Amino acid sequence: MDRTDRASRVIAASQATVYGALLDRESLETWLPPDGMRGRIERWDPRPGGGFRMVLTYLDPAGSPGKSSDATDVVEVGFAELVAPERVVQRAVFEADDPAYAGTMTMTWQLAAAGDGTEVTVTATDVPPGIDRAAHEAGIASSLANLASYVEGTG
Repeated sequence: MDRTDRASRVIAASQATVYGALLDRESLETWLPPDGMRGRIERWDPRPGGGFRMVLTYLDPAGSPGKSSDATDVVEVGFAELVAPERVVQRAVFEADDPAYAGTMTMTWQLAAAGDGTEVTVTATDVPPGIDRAAHEAGIASSLANLASYVEGTG
């Protein structure tokens, strides 16, 4: 599992505002699920060594079978590193019976000043082979678009 997927976007908000949205439970539930999904955080501990458990539900599971059940992806996320306001490193493990989704994927959210905004680059390493690359990169881009919509105008 040495695959790396990535996406980036410049967001019209400060690094501090974007960083705050990465570590706020209600914010994450709103913007992190990509198009076609909704999310619910069941456990929340926003500190290094802490993390969260998120249940992502497909709005139309017919065309997108879930990893954890027909309609859901359940992921345990640990916070490996928190460097305000520059970087959040997460370790994600999907609950799945299929070994193609096994393993720990690392998601690095890098925030860099870009003019009046923030360039957010998401790099996913050790992506499980069962996750389609194009769909994953589109999902990350969708989450970044949601994040932009959520924070732009607030800072």
